[in-house]
Amino acid sequence: MEGLPGEAAPVGLTLALGRLRALGAVGLRVALPVPGHPLGLCGPPEFNARALEAEEAVLASGAGLGLIPETYEAGPEGGAGPDVHVEVVWRCLPVREAPPADVPSLGEAERELAEALQEATALLSRLDVAGSGPVAQAALAAYRARAEAGRQVLAPGYPPRAVRVLELAQRVGALIGIAQQAGGDGREHGAAVSSSEIAARAQALRPVERTARRAQVAAYNSAVEERERNRG
Repeated sequence: MEGLPGEAAPVGLTLALGRLRALGAVGLRVALPVPGHPLGLCGPPEFNARALEAEEAVLASGAGLGLIPETYEAGPEGGAGPDVHVEVVWRCLPVREAPPADVPSLGEAERELAEALQEATALLSRLDVAGSGPVAQAALAAYRARAEAGRQVLAPGYPPRAVRVLELAQRVGALIGIAQQAGGDGREHGAAVSSSEIAARAQALRPVERTARRAQVAAYNSAVEERERNRG
């Protein structure tokens, strides 16, 4: 981690977490912003701009600090797998101590997701994703395999409702991702064949994707929110 107060040089994550705690951090909040939707952010503008570029950030609640991931890759051009070394450096910057933007409660997120899942399923049917090609079919099969594996989506100690909300949000997000990816024959958005159809369908899917991201942030941050309510 770079830029941590009291450290002149980058430090490892274990030391950094201890330092954040000493600086007053009582928990970590996730932000998943995209252009036009600063989800989970609270300023200032410099931090928000960096977070929007990375499309993710972490806020150290109580310390007035935020973390932005910066990813570096090294290896042969066009390489993949073990030939490429990937390093993530978390850059520490000051943030405002203010309520994060547009983060719903778990209850709100669960209600919104139930509606969004119905909408996403109907949209996928209209987009003819089932017949859009082998790429969409493979993505759907991979998602089903992950869901059936019973993977643990949150660490122990989170409220059961947070687990339900995150699992449902990930399901909705996966369905939207399938609808938006190429169908294996160069087309996108299922059976869309014209630019106007693609644009219209992207616009229809956007609010569903927004709901899924809001719910994910609500689930990830629920442990911190509950701890702060109990302290109050």
